[in-house]
Amino acid sequence: MKRTTIALCTLLSAGLGAAQAETVAPTAIAFEEGAVAQSLTGVAGNAEEGAKVVSAKSQGNCVACHEITDLADVPFHGEVGPMLDGAGDRWSEAELRGILVDAKMTFDESMMPSFYKTEGFIRLGKAYTGKAHEGDVEPLLSAQQIEDVVAYLMTLKD
Repeated sequence: MKRTTIALCTLLSAGLGAAQAETVAPTAIAFEEGAVAQSLTGVAGNAEEGAKVVSAKSQGNCVACHEITDLADVPFHGEVGPMLDGAGDRWSEAELRGILVDAKMTFDESMMPSFYKTEGFIRLGKAYTGKAHEGDVEPLLSAQQIEDVVAYLMTLKD
């Protein structure tokens, strides 16, 4: 009975902590030399969900530009960006988060999209129409999707 009560209290307090965690808005990101140390959600990323985001064309579609041996079953890996095998050894969690949020903060000449940026664009188009975008800009990925991708990339060790 005592263990059950302790376990239940632990679960409840963990749940309350997660519920109280606030998502950091794209305009409130704090960069430090390109890295973002603070979690965007306060909730640990899910590496399995991150792999889905990385490989899904309708989400991150990272494999369009990067090769990842772990996702060899996903067709059409690109060679524009660096191979992501060993990403968890090459970059810290904070550096990976910063690169995903806005790669240009780390790599000036990067062609990588800013997955969690909503302002400061030079010329924002509306899909493939050639017309200017109207209204608020939504980030390409949610804060939790960023955390999930970071968790997945951290599993890619040499």
